[in-house]
Amino acid sequence: MKQKVVVIGAGIIGTAVAYYLSKQNVEVILVEAKDIAAGTSGACDKAIMLQSKKVGPALDLAIQSAMIYKELEQELQQDLEYHNGGGMILIENQLELNVLQERVKQQQAVGLKVKILSGEEIRRKNPHISKNILAATWCEEDAEINPMHTAFAFAKAAYKNNVQIHLHSEVVELIIRNNQIQGVQTTNGAIYADSVILCSGVWTKHLLNTINLDIPIKPRKGVILVTEKLPRMIDCNILSGAYLAAKLQIDNDPSTVGVGLAISQTKSGTLLIGGSREFVGFDPTVKGEIIREIAKRAVAAFPVLEHTNLIRSFAGFRPHTPDNLPVLSDIPSIDGLFIAAGHEGDGVALAPITGQLAAKIVTRQSIDVDLTPYRFNRFLKSTVS
Repeated sequence: MKQKVVVIGAGIIGTAVAYYLSKQNVEVILVEAKDIAAGTSGACDKAIMLQSKKVGPALDLAIQSAMIYKELEQELQQDLEYHNGGGMILIENQLELNVLQERVKQQQAVGLKVKILSGEEIRRKNPHISKNILAATWCEEDAEINPMHTAFAFAKAAYKNNVQIHLHSEVVELIIRNNQIQGVQTTNGAIYADSVILCSGVWTKHLLNTINLDIPIKPRKGVILVTEKLPRMIDCNILSGAYLAAKLQIDNDPSTVGVGLAISQTKSGTLLIGGSREFVGFDPTVKGEIIREIAKRAVAAFPVLEHTNLIRSFAGFRPHTPDNLPVLSDIPSIDGLFIAAGHEGDGVALAPITGQLAAKIVTRQSIDVDLTPYRFNRFLKSTVS
């Protein structure tokens, strides 16, 4: 009899996991409280950034994932708006230059195609960049996709492979007997299974709390501004040094908003301009001062945007972990229960490799990647009572 697996969450991670599981000899049920990409995956930008990752486990996985993305449109037979246009991190002062020069050396040492460009060189790539920008890193391997298109494409391909998809079906309980997963109780009834994998992002903590387990995944709110449609002016992902610093800081003070610049242009011509990082629970409020600060950063880097109209703004919740690494693991105390969550702002970049590895973990295949840095037990605080 086939192994039966429930995947909880239909964002870009959950749909990727469901798709790659569908290629194994297992029965898969994808369960989602709302709709496909209705949470974090529908409220984020589109970067597949490699140079924003620290040398080590995070960068190693990102490089593998980027390689999968190169062939993913062909495999899924869908337009994902994939574009391998490279990426920059803008450098505004000597301190940032010193820090990023060292980081680039470390990344180059492991084979990443990244380098420092002078102000003149970056303005040859993009003449709209302010003359006040001192320099920038440049990585030709950075790319971008549309995360919503990608989540829907994974789901469509999974459905073609006979995955059952239950939307608007919230999981309210994990069914466990004798420390063995039995399935899930949803708002539409029970689904029994041999294995369950939590791909539920910022909501993973709540589900584990129901079985007296804790995990330090917390929502880290980020705001993105959307402009009117503009002629093509940005052909790659662009971050600021301040954005990278905000990503890596772990200040839990709710008054800290961690604003830096992340900017890219969609296929339709609108600009996506981020971003901020706040620990304010699930408060979706977009504050005026944050909009103004993000806009200020954008105009400082691209003066041409000074009179550009904003058409909307939105907030999303990144699933943050204290060490900035996702959890990709079994749960030793509960046989058959697994996690693929906690990617924060790297869910888009890491979705394909997460899906592939998770499928192997759940079906207990051998894996040639050291998953020790991603194990659940690094955060284990309590056991099932």
